[in-house]
Amino acid sequence: MSVVEHTAPPAATDADEAPASAGLGAIRRHWWLLRTILLAAVNLLVFVFVSFFLVKLIPGDPVVTATGGRLTGADLEEARASYGLDGSVGEQLLSYLGSLARLDLGTSIATGRPIAEDLATRIPATLELVFTGLLAASIVALLLSHYVVTHRANRVSRVLLSYARSAGALPEYVIGIAFIYLFFAVLGWAPAPSGRLDPMLLAPPQVTGFPLFDAVIAGDTAAAASYASRLALPVIVMMVAHAPLLMKTLIINLDHAIDEPSTRFRIASGAPRRTILLSIYRRALPSVVAMLGMMFGLLLGGAVVLESLFALGGLGQYAVDAVNASDVFALRSFLLVVAAMCLAIYLIVDILTMTLDPRRRVETGKGA
Repeated sequence: MSVVEHTAPPAATDADEAPASAGLGAIRRHWWLLRTILLAAVNLLVFVFVSFFLVKLIPGDPVVTATGGRLTGADLEEARASYGLDGSVGEQLLSYLGSLARLDLGTSIATGRPIAEDLATRIPATLELVFTGLLAASIVALLLSHYVVTHRANRVSRVLLSYARSAGALPEYVIGIAFIYLFFAVLGWAPAPSGRLDPMLLAPPQVTGFPLFDAVIAGDTAAAASYASRLALPVIVMMVAHAPLLMKTLIINLDHAIDEPSTRFRIASGAPRRTILLSIYRRALPSVVAMLGMMFGLLLGGAVVLESLFALGGLGQYAVDAVNASDVFALRSFLLVVAAMCLAIYLIVDILTMTLDPRRRVETGKGA
C-alpha cells in the first residue's frame, strides 16, 4: 500500500505580510500627495480635450483662413491632411492625443516650423519676466507687511495699509502705459520699449534660453546690462500691480496669527522675540504660499500684455501673432502649454502648503 503524501502550501508568515502592510501604510500616509498629483494630471487631461474642441468650435476651415484662400483643390486637401484635418472628429482627436503623447505639438501654419521649437525659444524669456516680477512683488510685500504689522500707529503704516487695500484697482496695462510715459517719455530714465536687447548689440550664444542668464554666462556685460535695464520697468509694473494683493493677504494672516492663544502663551512664557516671530510667520505663510500660486497665473496673463506693450517677444507676442495669422494650431498649443505651466505651479504650491500646514491635507478615509 502506497502512501501518497500531499504537500500543503506554506502558510503565510508575519514576515511575508510585513512588506504588503508596509506598502499600504506608505500609500495611506502619502495619499494626500498621490491624490494631489493625480488631480493635477486629470485637470491637464480635461484641458487637453477642452483646447481641442475649443479650436473645433471656431467657424470655417483653419487652413483656408490661414492661407487666405490661396489653396484650392488637391493642394488644399493635401494641406488639410498634413495638419490632420482630413478625418472625422474622433479620428482627429485620436491623432491629436497620439501627437501629444509623443510631445509633438504639430506645425505652425504661419511659420511652417514645429510649434514646440517656436515655444521653446519663447518660454524662457516669459518665465524670466514672470518669476522676476513674482520675486520682486514677494520681497516688497514681505518687507512692507512686516513694517505695517510692527508699526500700527505709524502714519507711513496707514499709507501702506491703504496701498494694500487698493489691490487689483489698476490693471497692469494701465500702470505700464503710465510708467512708459513717465519714465521713458518724460524723465528719460528707462530705455525705449522696443525689445529685450539694444539694437546695437549682438545677442550672446543661447545656452539656457533665459536671455539675462545667457549674457551672464557668456560674460557679455553690455548685453547683460541691456537685458537688465529693459527688464526693470516691466518688473516694476508687475510689482506695483501685484504686491498689494500679497500684502493684504499677509497682513490679515499675520494679524490672525498674532491674536492666537499660542502666540500669547509664548509671550507670557518669556520666549525670545525671534522664536515668537518665527512661530507667527510659520502659521501665516501657508495662505500666502497658496496666493503666490494663484498670482503666477495672474502674472502669466499679465505678461502676455506687457510683452506686447514693451515688445519683449515672449509667449505673449507669440499668442498675438498666432491670433493675427489665424494660426489655430499655434494658439491651441499656446493655451495647452500655459495651462500645463499653471497646473505645474499649482501642484508645487499645493504640496508646499500641505507640507507647511498638515491640517490642509486630504487624508485617506478613516478606517479604510
